[in-house]
Amino acid sequence: MCCIVALMGLVGPRAAFLFAWIFTNEVDQSIDSFWVKLLALVFLPWTALFWAIAWAPIQEVSGFGWFLVFFGVALDIGSYTSGAYSRRD
Repeated sequence: MCCIVALMGLVGPRAAFLFAWIFTNEVDQSIDSFWVKLLALVFLPWTALFWAIAWAPIQEVSGFGWFLVFFGVALDIGSYTSGAYSRRD
């Protein structure tokens, strides 16, 4: 199932997160609240997807998992700021 989620990540992080939320238990187990999942889907899809991936194997985020989460934050911030940079040119 992880390979399918990774392939969906190529389409877009929202599609991959939504697919993982519907068809796997990792998102339900790693994020408790429905509203947090919904807000993550809308505003921070890379971060939420990497959080679920990092949390799933050992039921917590530690070590390399934190690197994935911070990388997801960087991707989300980059996706929001890249539009303004490209419009400036």
